[in-house]
Amino acid sequence: MKLLTLILATLLDFVPAGQAYLKQLQPRDSILIADQVEYGFQLDSLAEGTAIALPEFAEVNGDTLTLVRNWQLDTTATLRVRQPGGKGRKQLYNVRGSIVLAPFEEGTYHLPAIPVLRGTDTLLYEGLDMEVKTMPVDTATFQIHDIKGQMRYPLTFKEVLPWLGALWLLAAIVIAAVCVVQLRRRRAAGADKPKDPAYIVALRELDKWRGDKFWAPDKQKAFYSGITDALKTYIEDRFGVDAPEMTTAELFDALKGAEDLPAELREELRGVFECADFVKFAKHTASDEDNARALPTAVRFVTSTYQTVLEEEQKTGDEL
Repeated sequence: MKLLTLILATLLDFVPAGQAYLKQLQPRDSILIADQVEYGFQLDSLAEGTAIALPEFAEVNGDTLTLVRNWQLDTTATLRVRQPGGKGRKQLYNVRGSIVLAPFEEGTYHLPAIPVLRGTDTLLYEGLDMEVKTMPVDTATFQIHDIKGQMRYPLTFKEVLPWLGALWLLAAIVIAAVCVVQLRRRRAAGADKPKDPAYIVALRELDKWRGDKFWAPDKQKAFYSGITDALKTYIEDRFGVDAPEMTTAELFDALKGAEDLPAELREELRGVFECADFVKFAKHTASDEDNARALPTAVRFVTSTYQTVLEEEQKTGDEL
């Protein structure tokens, strides 16, 4: 094996400072050719503002040992120490200096000691031996083989799961978008659809309460509520009064001024509303006669008042 030595310029007043360190940048059980190693020193408790001078490693044999990176100083720790006499604290630093070397020939390298000029003192770190090996090749049995292709491993469910989640999320977004578009189309179609006349809506609602099955005492409250609610909605549209928010007395006071509402029909309708109030709020049980009269009276009121509107529209059309 070949011995290689780096020679540094001689400096005076050396102070032994321990041993330098050698660290592989590619951790393995031995140093191989072309491996990069970090070679340097550790300097502890360095006062702030202390000047440091390092040896020059630029002249390195480029064929066998190459300087990959010149000196680099790193602070590994910062300490605050109380000064003598209790005069506050001073700041100290632990500093590491290193270079990076790469050997390109098998053998033992005697790395030199590292002199570090600290202020007026020169600290000397003892050098190390570096053993560099190469990969042994059995030339008797060595056989060249083709380069193997990249090894492929089967996919696992854990690897596929994020993609499945993304697909499910995308599907949910698409379904939601389609539903929103369809809902908007239905609403647009509903807005374009002609609205049924108020009397048609009222008669349709009143027809739901046809039959004496709603005359039973436990169903009378729903029966009268359904009839009066349908009538109030119609009155609001036909006569322009806020019927749903009015009491019975307020409603019929407002209807007194309606010229196309006969007084007799108005009083009959008042009887239906007053009976409904007793059933809904006073737990009154209406008689069969009241029940039988309620729905026909409501229907007659709607058809009579709407018939007046038709006659007025027909008269206006004839004049035009």
